Amino acid sequence: MKRSAGEYLFDGFNVLLLCCIMAISIYPLLYVFNSSISDPDALMRSRSLMLLPEGFQLEAYKVVFQNPKIYTGYLNTLFYVIVGTLVNLLMTSLAAYGLSRMDLYGRKTLMKLITFTMFFGGGMIPTFLLVQNLGLVDTRWAIIIPGAISTFYFLIMKTSFESIPESLIESAKLDGANDFLILFRIVLPLSKSILAVMTLYYAVDHWNDFVGPMLYLRSQDLYPIQIIMRDILISSSTESMGAGADTGFAIGENIKYATIIISTLPIMLVYPFIQKYFVQGALIGAVKQ
Repeated sequence: MKRSAGEYLFDGFNVLLLCCIMAISIYPLLYVFNSSISDPDALMRSRSLMLLPEGFQLEAYKVVFQNPKIYTGYLNTLFYVIVGTLVNLLMTSLAAYGLSRMDLYGRKTLMKLITFTMFFGGGMIPTFLLVQNLGLVDTRWAIIIPGAISTFYFLIMKTSFESIPESLIESAKLDGANDFLILFRIVLPLSKSILAVMTLYYAVDHWNDFVGPMLYLRSQDLYPIQIIMRDILISSSTESMGAGADTGFAIGENIKYATIIISTLPIMLVYPFIQKYFVQGALIGAVKQ
């Protein structure tokens, strides 16, 4: 079918708009990376858009990686991301499956109570007191258990489970399958897209979690990479200010950008592997079929 001039114009406008959005999204990342490897003095003098590095150096990365705590921080973060995400997926799947069943007694009341928590919460102090009374302060589980289920992600997964044909589940029950068998052998294998999306969401939340470790952790051996990066950033800034030298202040600026790259690059590298599931899973969970 022949397309009209208006359709070509509309497509061209969309391409132009998306290119602008892409440039706006990519430029901050490019600027941070270029600043992290630029010559310190050139970085302080530069007032350009920094599309290319001003000189070249890796001293900022050497300073960051020379800190022995950074490797412990990465291992701790990997533990929180892997174990925490597995706990999140398990708990969210169990809750979503149970409340996706129309024959569950008190389903509407439970949904109202759960949805209420998405808009109203006790706040930081009551949450801290609860974690403290449970004896979880200064343990790894303080980062994992309090956020085991996100109400928003739970609602997305529940809606996705509701799109699975009821006849399929009834057939499994007629064959003698219980709810656990139906969930792990039928529902979850049919929900790979939404599971991939939930994995990404939860993993990013754990990777970027800063407030939780600040509140609940006391031992530096338990600190994730975000807290270690903050300590490195503060120490480098303090040393530069104490030195009173322009060079020290300049390399301190490079360290700021290097810490951003080090703390965000790993989670960004994971995204391309599950991107193909992202849009499909988000649509499945957002629209009730």
